[in-house]
Amino acid sequence: MAYRKLGRPSDQRKAILRTLTTALIWNGRIETTETRAKEVRSIAEKLITLAVREYDNTVTVTKNGTTYTNDAPSKLAARRAMMAYLYDVKEPKGAKESKSDYKARTKDVNHPVVEKLMRDYGPKYAKRAQDLGQGGGYTRIIKTGARRGDAAPMAILELL
Repeated sequence: MAYRKLGRPSDQRKAILRTLTTALIWNGRIETTETRAKEVRSIAEKLITLAVREYDNTVTVTKNGTTYTNDAPSKLAARRAMMAYLYDVKEPKGAKESKSDYKARTKDVNHPVVEKLMRDYGPKYAKRAQDLGQGGGYTRIIKTGARRGDAAPMAILELL
């Protein structure tokens, strides 16, 4: 697979791409250099496609007279793949939210970025694909000009 080296050793390059991808999914928009944006776009599109395929893939299990809804094995594998790549980001605390309210709100969410992918972006882009009859194209790159200082070409990468 051909990819851009970004002038960094492999460990730094992978960390930068993981950080930028996590920030893009969490915030919906990032500003970075054009070459980094092009690399992050590729990774983000793959993760979102995985979420679109697996977001509603559940299995109903009956155990001791109680019915549970669990993730199907393929959805669990997709979640684990996302957790392996994306960094964990803590849910922000509200301005006037007490500590106990914050804990109650975030009690059941261990990996907020993965949950955002599965709960928000999966259904949103699946509906978009159904309406438009196309998959992919979840991001766009807007070129913003040269950075002051080193004249690196800058771009805004955002989710549509």
